[in-house]
Amino acid sequence: MKLGSLSGGLPCRLAICLLSGLTLVPGQSLSEFEKTVTEFTLPNGLHFIIIERHQAPVVSFNTYVNAGSVDDPRGKTGIAHMMEHMAFKGTETIGSKNWPLEKKALAQIEAAYDKLSAEQKKGSAADKKKLEALEAGLTQAIDKAETYVEPNEYDKVVEQNGGVGLNAGTSEDSTNYYYSFPANRAELWFLLESERFLQPVFRQFYKERDVVREERRMRVESSSQGLLVEKMLMTTFDQHPYGIGPGGLAEDIENFRMPEAFAFFRKYYVPQNITVGIAGDVDPKECRRLAEKYFGRLPGRPAPPAVSVVEPPQKSERRVSIAHKDQPILVIAYRRPSQSDPDDLALDVASEILAGGRTSLMYRELVRDQKVALAAGAQSSFPGDKYPNLFLLFVVPNMGRTVEESEKASLALVERIKTEIDKGALERVKTKLRAGLIRRLDSNNGLAGDLTAYHAAFGTWKRMFTDIQEMQKITSEDVMRVARKYLVAENRTVAWTYQPKEGK
Repeated sequence: MKLGSLSGGLPCRLAICLLSGLTLVPGQSLSEFEKTVTEFTLPNGLHFIIIERHQAPVVSFNTYVNAGSVDDPRGKTGIAHMMEHMAFKGTETIGSKNWPLEKKALAQIEAAYDKLSAEQKKGSAADKKKLEALEAGLTQAIDKAETYVEPNEYDKVVEQNGGVGLNAGTSEDSTNYYYSFPANRAELWFLLESERFLQPVFRQFYKERDVVREERRMRVESSSQGLLVEKMLMTTFDQHPYGIGPGGLAEDIENFRMPEAFAFFRKYYVPQNITVGIAGDVDPKECRRLAEKYFGRLPGRPAPPAVSVVEPPQKSERRVSIAHKDQPILVIAYRRPSQSDPDDLALDVASEILAGGRTSLMYRELVRDQKVALAAGAQSSFPGDKYPNLFLLFVVPNMGRTVEESEKASLALVERIKTEIDKGALERVKTKLRAGLIRRLDSNNGLAGDLTAYHAAFGTWKRMFTDIQEMQKITSEDVMRVARKYLVAENRTVAWTYQPKEGK
């Protein structure tokens, strides 16, 4: 189980810091920790996980929606990401100066857009003057709706009541909404968060669509890293939506509409697809009362289907390169199974042995000793882990050294771990992961997020602890076996950037 996401650049996902260690925090046993956890499911299907921590009068809230960019409709990529941008735009009562008039103004935007789209679909037969007039009419409708908006009112309500860390994030597999409140403002969170799901208003939609488009320019189109990762994914995945990153494709972002985004919300933002984590100075009984009072209002609807597309097997190595003026980058990706596969944990350990910090093989060999690379790393599961995905290596060649040298040296290390694993290195990896676990569990926000992610992925947050035990059982032979099974040429995609020669 790997937590985190990619946002257009090289992998930055946390390694499996949740998957080892027998002591959770100093002085607290596993059984004692479990006693602090209460969970319940409302009749509409929404699941709550409550973690009592009374050290300070603060509470962290994390709403985990089991839908991400992998669920984007075909031709509408980027819509899951738009949910993040719409998250805190408010409701009928928060964010509007006059909701009845704003509602009419929002409808007028869509009517104006419908007329413009109808003329645009005529292609070369479209009347240019009419198009100009319709575009002006759409702009006027958007400007009129803006006059009814109370900017950032949702954010202000949170901040004025002591809320901190208000944010959201979209990954391939999920979307998270989170912030913290003083303990005496917990009920306000229940009200605000439930209202967002009960009566959301997608105000300023097209303004935010432009922001999403600009984010793509910055993170992908203007970044050699982003461009390379996008090209690598498209080369590796022929059918599965993992072939498209969470930011979406430019042409899709520029053309999807608010009604389509709202349809996505109605389909995926249903109680059965949402898990809420609450960690801090709370009373579980009071949390349940508030959950029933506020979230119980949400109508129960069927859970959305999982992605049914199955990527065909890869039968030979694939290679792709792009020209870019920046420092060259190399990415080597191997096809691997999902997080539910029994080999998942051993692949995680293989990743750490190859590139888990300064004691790893890639750092010692490529960066420190051979000086082939300026930086090297690995990610055991990319771009998501809910479905079959990729085991990723990435290298930034040193000045004066070539991509070819970096690839040769990296592949040599991959071959080495198929026949040789240093037992000391294996133990160092486990020790490192234990320390990471302690750090994560020391954070209310980390707890609220991690336990909801485990529940959504495996049906129970307790899987986190069974994985802890399984991690301790992994041997050198296990790591060598999965390396021989998955890190093979026919599973491999190699992607790199190169600097074009002057004048070309």
